[in-house]
Order: sequence, then C-alpha cells, then structure tokens
Amino acid sequence: MKRIFFATLIWLLATGMVSMAFGADAAKIGVIDFERIMKESSAGKMNQKTLNTKGTELKEKLEKERQRLDEIGQALEKEALVLSDEKKREKERDFRNQVEDFRIMQQDYTNELKNLEIKMINDMQKAVFDIANDVGKKEKYTLIIEKKNAGVIYTAEQVDITDIVIEKYNAVTAKKN
Repeated sequence: MKRIFFATLIWLLATGMVSMAFGADAAKIGVIDFERIMKESSAGKMNQKTLNTKGTELKEKLEKERQRLDEIGQALEKEALVLSDEKKREKERDFRNQVEDFRIMQQDYTNELKNLEIKMINDMQKAVFDIANDVGKKEKYTLIIEKKNAGVIYTAEQVDITDIVIEKYNAVTAKKN
C-alpha cells in the first residue's frame, strides 16, 4: 500500500513539474554595457569633456605654482651666498613649507578630480539603471544585467540592449539640457 501511495505521489509530482516547465514563459534576458554607455552616450561624452577641462585647468594651476617655486628656489640659491646663517635657515624653512603646500595642493587637486569623476559616474549609473528598469518593465524582461559587474563572459547580440538604453538616455539628457 505504501508503495502504491509513493509511486502515485512521485508520478503526480513528475507530471506536475513537466507541465509547469512547458507552461512557463521563456525567460527574456537583457544585458547592458555600462562602459560603452559612458563612452558613446551624449551625457558620457559631456562628462568626459567636463573632466578633461577641469583636469587641464588644475594642471595649469599646478604648473604655474611649480614655476613660482622654481623661481623662489633659484633666487634662494643665489641669495644663500650673501645671507646670514639665520636668514638663510629662515628662507629655506619657508621654501620647504611652500614645497609641502604645493604637494598638498597636488593631492587636493587629484582628489577633487577623482571625486568629480565618481560623482558623475554615480549620477550616470543611477539614470542608466532607472532607464534599464523602465525598459525591463515595458519590454517584459525577466532579467537585465550589467555586462562587466555580472561577470558575463559571452552574450549573444540579441540580448544586448545597450543601444536601446543609450538612445533613451540621450533622449532624457537632451530634455534636461
């Protein structure tokens, strides 16, 4: 009796699983390439231009400061022969302080540029992921993944929806500007 019960139970489960498998909708999967969106979208290009402009601006400021310090250093070498030991030490200490201030300025500018880049990427990522969510809902995707972060090694071209996302992102960016 137990054998018949278990056999019937197993048969019911098996037929139920098979019918569920055939009745299930096919999974629709999409992949986006965020790096490509950053390079090819209008907002990504604007962000890159902004970063390049800011980087050039900060580099020019640093170069001017470096030239000023070089001039001070050369003047200090020339004056060192005629200055008293006390005045010489004082000017050397002032020069070292200015050089240290320059190093701090370099680090601050580097951090400022990195923080600007991080902010731009985060803002862009949020907007792109919102668009990908909208596309997923409207197009009835089961899953949309980001190509690099998900560790995707290969995707067929038909699952890559990056072009759709870039198009929609460009439209959203154009409306803002």
